[in-house]
Amino acid sequence: MCGIFGLVVKPESDVYTNEFRQLVNLLFQLSETRGKEAAGLAMRKDGQIIVYKQALSATGMMDLPEYNSLFDVKTSSRVILNSGSCGGAASCGGVSDCGDSSSSLGQTPSALIGHARLVTNGRQTLPANNQPVVKNGLVGVHNGIITNDGAIWKKFPQLSRQCEVDTEALLAMVDMFHKETGSYILATQKSFEQLEGMASLALFMEDSNKMLLATNNGSLYTAHGEEAFVFASEEYILNEFLACELAPVLKLEGKAVQLRAGEGLSLDMVTMGVEKFPLTGEPAIRDDGYTPPRPLRIIDLSEKEDPSKAELRRCTKCILPETMPFIEFDENGECSYCKAYSYPQLKGVDELEKILAPHRRTDGGPDCVFAFSGGRDSSYGLHVIKKELGMNPVAFTYDWGMVTDLARRNQARLCGKLGVEHILISADIKKKREYIRKNVLAWLKKPELGMIPLFMAGDKHFYHYAYQVMRQTGASVIIFSENMRYERAQFKEGFSGINQATPRPYGISSINKFLLLSYYLKQYARNPAYINTSLLDTISAFYYSYMIKHDYVYTFDYVKWDEGQVNSTLIDEYNWELSPDTSATWRIGDGTVPFYNYIYYTVAGFTEHDTFRSHQVRDGVLTREKALELVKEENKPRWETMAWYAHTVGFDLDEAIRVINSLPKLYNK
Repeated sequence: MCGIFGLVVKPESDVYTNEFRQLVNLLFQLSETRGKEAAGLAMRKDGQIIVYKQALSATGMMDLPEYNSLFDVKTSSRVILNSGSCGGAASCGGVSDCGDSSSSLGQTPSALIGHARLVTNGRQTLPANNQPVVKNGLVGVHNGIITNDGAIWKKFPQLSRQCEVDTEALLAMVDMFHKETGSYILATQKSFEQLEGMASLALFMEDSNKMLLATNNGSLYTAHGEEAFVFASEEYILNEFLACELAPVLKLEGKAVQLRAGEGLSLDMVTMGVEKFPLTGEPAIRDDGYTPPRPLRIIDLSEKEDPSKAELRRCTKCILPETMPFIEFDENGECSYCKAYSYPQLKGVDELEKILAPHRRTDGGPDCVFAFSGGRDSSYGLHVIKKELGMNPVAFTYDWGMVTDLARRNQARLCGKLGVEHILISADIKKKREYIRKNVLAWLKKPELGMIPLFMAGDKHFYHYAYQVMRQTGASVIIFSENMRYERAQFKEGFSGINQATPRPYGISSINKFLLLSYYLKQYARNPAYINTSLLDTISAFYYSYMIKHDYVYTFDYVKWDEGQVNSTLIDEYNWELSPDTSATWRIGDGTVPFYNYIYYTVAGFTEHDTFRSHQVRDGVLTREKALELVKEENKPRWETMAWYAHTVGFDLDEAIRVINSLPKLYNK
């Protein structure tokens, strides 16, 4: 999720303005890995709070002259916003235009909180949605997703909503409960009791010299001394900051200390005294069905062709059709994939316990990095690893621009309720989406089913960053919860000419890697539109996918995967959110999936749902009749998410649908 940070310097300290600015810049740069879509800060000095934010990356914002003027400007009003407001604060076009613009000289004791934003809900083009958020004299930065913000606004109709961002609901409750109790600590406790999801908060109060921190998942780390206090969203970020050449001027003691899940902290910014307090109570149940706004387009269904009407020959044992690459049928109609099907027996939980035992830590630190997409299987896997096996995971997500808001909200639900720290590495999402757009447009010029995986090349850097997070956190094992038993979709390489009818459980053979690379090179020569600015990103994706060692522990090689139990656990225990445009629970958190499955379904008459269900049939956990019934619903086009995908990436979905529908069908040969 987003990156939040802060730095407080005691009035009698020896820290100078230029030193303070350099330290803040470093915190901003380090936190930028968690979000590059907007940035902002709130600085408290000389009895004032100055808020400045832009729909830019932190690096981009720091290049602006207005940013640098913040460290010198004195202003006359209490809270100043560069543009827009969310709840009664004054607004102006730039801080340097407000009040007295004379520069501060010499020592300038200050307190500052900052935010590097990964957009979840609330458009970043509306300044009020970016952070810090200002509400009724409170200025806060928030990391995480509050999944029941709609229910909060309905439960407390006396609160006034002016923004789209979920953070406003939290600040509004803190203000309301403070008026009831007279205590910001009690107000924070009562507010967190109402929350569902994941939240780490830093808060300035206009009428107090205190700063409040609170977290329900442990994504806050602090360092404290007699003259300064600093915090950040990750241990690695804070330790990198503490190791910088200038950090000794702050006279901080020791290394980063985690503010544990369910803890709050009140800092007196004058005396530097710290008071910790618990956050008590269970999250409120979301019951209003509220879904944050999403961009939609109207799709002309009259142009849609329905492959379900085609008379496809299917395997008599599983449900794979005749259009599956390299498929062959025997005299009984059984397919070659069924004949070659082989997968190791389930190894059992006891064996998993033996593997994990050497990695368990006794110092409270994370003992494993858990790959967390927010999808069904990774969500259930996190439940198993944390709640059933008692590990202390740090969840890791690489956001390349196609992680949907639904996935993010489900990540927040799990991490918030389980008290799991969530580290999110954010790519340059604008660039990544531009790469997708260029490759989609190149594909539409000369469509080839074997080139569809190019749309997903941008997420393969996940493997590289998983190892990086492991090194940074001190964990010693990476856990994946892909359901390798059923998720293998051999047709994706098959359409590239790679025969995977007898698949390896993980990856492909060396000769098939060579054949796959040869196929891609031929396609690039045939269609030069693929030779665009995404090329280096794609090459590195191939390297991370096929050339580096994937040394992971796969949860469901050991733990039984039962679809009914998985779904009921997630929905009943975590209020896990389903997608409104499909009956499926699999692949609903990835914005790319509905588009590429539409192509496969339209041209070949099947999708990865057919291969998934066929694996289940072979394993004896699903009847062939039930599998056919399920894929009939699961293969229906997901128009809403496809519209989101096209809008987000930036191509004309209507034109893409016309091209796809006009392609020759494999089942009409």
